[in-house]
Amino acid sequence: MNNLKNFLLTGTLAVAGLGLYAQTSKPNYVSKVWVADQGNGTYKNPILNADYSDPDAIRVGDDYYLTSSSFEDIPGLPILHSKDLVNWTLIGHALLRQPPFEHFMKSRHGEGVWAPSIRYHKGEYYIYYPDPDFGIYLVKAKNPAGPWSAPVMVAEGKGLIDPCPLWDEDGKVYLVHAYAGSRAGVKSVIAVRQLNAEGTKSIDESVLVYDGHEIDVTIEGPKFYKRNGYYYIFAPAGGVPTGWQLALRSKNIYGPYERKVVMAQGKSTVNGPHQGAWVTTQTGEDWFLHFQDKEAYGRLVHLNPMKWINDWPVIGVDADGDGTGDPVLTYKKPNVGGKVYPIATPPESDEFNGVKLGLQWQWQANPKSTWVFTNPGKGALRLFTDKAPEDSRNLWESPNVLLQKFPADNFMVTTKMEFTPNEKLENEKAGLTIMGFSYANLALKSRKDGVYLVYTLGKDAVKGKQEDEKVISKLDNKKLPVYFRVKVTAGAKCRFSYSLDGNQFTEVGDEFQAEVGRWKGAKVGLFATRDAQTNDSGYADFDWFRVEPVK
Repeated sequence: MNNLKNFLLTGTLAVAGLGLYAQTSKPNYVSKVWVADQGNGTYKNPILNADYSDPDAIRVGDDYYLTSSSFEDIPGLPILHSKDLVNWTLIGHALLRQPPFEHFMKSRHGEGVWAPSIRYHKGEYYIYYPDPDFGIYLVKAKNPAGPWSAPVMVAEGKGLIDPCPLWDEDGKVYLVHAYAGSRAGVKSVIAVRQLNAEGTKSIDESVLVYDGHEIDVTIEGPKFYKRNGYYYIFAPAGGVPTGWQLALRSKNIYGPYERKVVMAQGKSTVNGPHQGAWVTTQTGEDWFLHFQDKEAYGRLVHLNPMKWINDWPVIGVDADGDGTGDPVLTYKKPNVGGKVYPIATPPESDEFNGVKLGLQWQWQANPKSTWVFTNPGKGALRLFTDKAPEDSRNLWESPNVLLQKFPADNFMVTTKMEFTPNEKLENEKAGLTIMGFSYANLALKSRKDGVYLVYTLGKDAVKGKQEDEKVISKLDNKKLPVYFRVKVTAGAKCRFSYSLDGNQFTEVGDEFQAEVGRWKGAKVGLFATRDAQTNDSGYADFDWFRVEPVK
């Protein structure tokens, strides 16, 4: 009730701060840097070459929906839609502000939404998501594009993670989950508890159903299913970069559960293939969506064929017939009824011409309503500078950084910006940044005697270290636009450059190695900050933000 009360009390801020996010993306956006659909009836993995970690997915009729972890990023719980499991669009978010609201006004890296599950039951969409510091929440919607309900606490407790519900034939509702060792002091076990008939509240304590300490260390991310009289728990084990995918089965919901490894890296190049969702197409084909940890690029979503043999799933291609599949890199597209659907990808570039901000954008915390405004009359996105928190030591600790996921191994981002600082202030700063445990950015910064172009390196920012800022030059005409660019190449190597005419670009700084964030990949985006209080901040107008192949 307190969460609902807080949600209602902050409703005005929620609408003001997030109402400018489009709740549907432009139809059939097609990336210029990665498309999984090969146009010949086959696809290549990853189907989502971006950090949609811990994916879960369902089919409802002819439509597929996917959600993933979002941690501290807001809006959170992205909702993606597909007609064929290969081409995906981003249609909304289920979490527009993250409770507890005041807690997440700061950048709480690695906290917030961990592995969620999405289900459809009696005309409603359910998402159960864990916050490892507070407990397991539920949000619901009639329409997956939203609006979604305010989060309701289903099971309070520190360290409860990775929930997934199951509605049994007898009307009982169960929830499987794991534990975060960092919070609970226990890990590598799977437990089941019962919920009330509405699925909104836990009504008993958890029962241990599988202990992975001996052979399946770090088992987590369970997904609950029932088939042919068996209860199945699909769960990864062995660690994110190096593990394997398990299936557990039992005739009794509380076990004992039999165990089988149903997918592992094998001879493939796909490390740690695990944690995801089993879906069945309209034609009866079985498929499994899961992630691959690719360091600075994040956890990328793969699609693998799946078959049932002797009531055990086999995921991927089992060339040696041992019952454990290897992941595929290319494969025939799923049969979804003989139809072929247009190529589509989640949005990346944004021209900022409309009244809505693209759905790809997220803040590092619950936002203030004054951080950003669309300005369709000018065809630009306006970021007002905001004072950094008193205890922040660098940009990693500032909440007002507007970011999106890396979209491919190789890509280039260019943005056009005009800077209008408050002439009574110093040290207002705005520009283009790559964010992670270490970060780098290219920006304009105001001083008493004018505006300067600066390159900043935030090495080991996650450890609280101060950033190193170098002046490149002073702008002769601060009213002219500048163009900022960053090229990202294999291995997440980044080179920044700038231009005053949009044609000739000058590189600045050394090559920067992008780094992971807390439980996620590096991100790219925009920021506008200041270090002083004022009643009228300066601002930066971004004309466009374009993601293209490296030139």
